[in-house]
Amino acid sequence: MTSVTLICVGKMKEKFYIEAAAEYQKRLSPFCRLQIIELPEEKLPQAPSQALIDAALHKEAETIRSKIPPNSQVVALCIEGRLHSSQDLAVHLRTWENSPAKHLVFLIGGSYGLEERLKSEAWVRMSMSPMTFPHHLARVMLLEQLYRGFQINNGAKYHK
Repeated sequence: MTSVTLICVGKMKEKFYIEAAAEYQKRLSPFCRLQIIELPEEKLPQAPSQALIDAALHKEAETIRSKIPPNSQVVALCIEGRLHSSQDLAVHLRTWENSPAKHLVFLIGGSYGLEERLKSEAWVRMSMSPMTFPHHLARVMLLEQLYRGFQINNGAKYHK
């Protein structure tokens, strides 16, 4: 069974996001061992300078790196990443399931995204859309797409 970890910067507070994420966590349980790690977002002042943002992203990246299990394939979610269809993600899931890597790790940054160096270290940079979404919504969307990908691979009728 595939081990999937989501490392997310920022804690979900809104009930509707929490409930949606919990629903997909439940749906994913037959397909993978799912772990979601929430890390605190660095506090920044209103209208921070780029230097402050870069320092915060660097500190978040160091914390993220400490949570990535050994022998992992890392996917950084970022707007400049490659777009994938649901079918593409299903193919990638099959590939990852048969790879020597023991863990599939998805990284979701906070309000300012992910540090550039951390993104460059990822095996894949993936974009959900050229549009910008709140990072908590991106988490729910990723969970749904993982569920859809596993459903596609199992020939279920969930995907239309």
